[in-house]
Amino acid sequence: MLDNTFIHCPGIGEKTERKIWESGVRTWQDVENGSPLPISELSHSLLLPIVQESIARLNAGDYKWFADKLPLREHWRTLQHFRDRIVYLDIETTGGTGPDDVTVIGVYDGLTCDQFVAGRDLHLFEKYMSDRALIVTFFGTGFDIPMLKRAFGMEFSQLHIDLCFVLKRLGYKGGLKSIEQQLGMDRSDETSGLGGWDAVRLWNLWQSGNEDALEILLRYNKEDVVNMEYLLEFAYAKMLAAVGSAEIS
Repeated sequence: MLDNTFIHCPGIGEKTERKIWESGVRTWQDVENGSPLPISELSHSLLLPIVQESIARLNAGDYKWFADKLPLREHWRTLQHFRDRIVYLDIETTGGTGPDDVTVIGVYDGLTCDQFVAGRDLHLFEKYMSDRALIVTFFGTGFDIPMLKRAFGMEFSQLHIDLCFVLKRLGYKGGLKSIEQQLGMDRSDETSGLGGWDAVRLWNLWQSGNEDALEILLRYNKEDVVNMEYLLEFAYAKMLAAVGSAEIS
């Protein structure tokens, strides 16, 4: 989908992008090959160098360039090209919003789930993120990423697919657990029914010496990040179909 994208080019919005597709020009390579475009000569002169640079940047794996050029709501288009450097991410906190309030960071790359715990190895998270190109969260733009920026002072220049807003565009509303239920996804018996404030409670119990509480908290967090993989695949397929029929907003 990324190499079908033109909305990052000067003067090209969703309607013009659709006109380009409908004219038979579907990819950047079509433009490079000289296929006629249904836009003015001026617009074509502005579009061509961005298309050429897009090809070069994609070949170089330059995710930062695309993260900067693409509207955030369209970062989902990059999935197939940066899947090999993906991370599903979710955090737990004390309930506060300060730099020391992050308690657990869960990350999943599609194969392995790692979890960083305050007081143990939370500091290793920054190194883990150093080679990641694409972050997937649920409402991470409003919560997880701002919290982590305060905690680590990191830039977070990666591409970012926020499933909360992608799924909302598709008509699915509510929090992560609610949407999981709408799609027929089940949680384990130990974590079924738990929410964000339960994660705070479990952390406090562990701090008071209850070792089992941390185990349940980590399982809850792991299910958050692992379940996002299914949600992303579901949303990506739906978005592709919706773009093809212009049924998204």
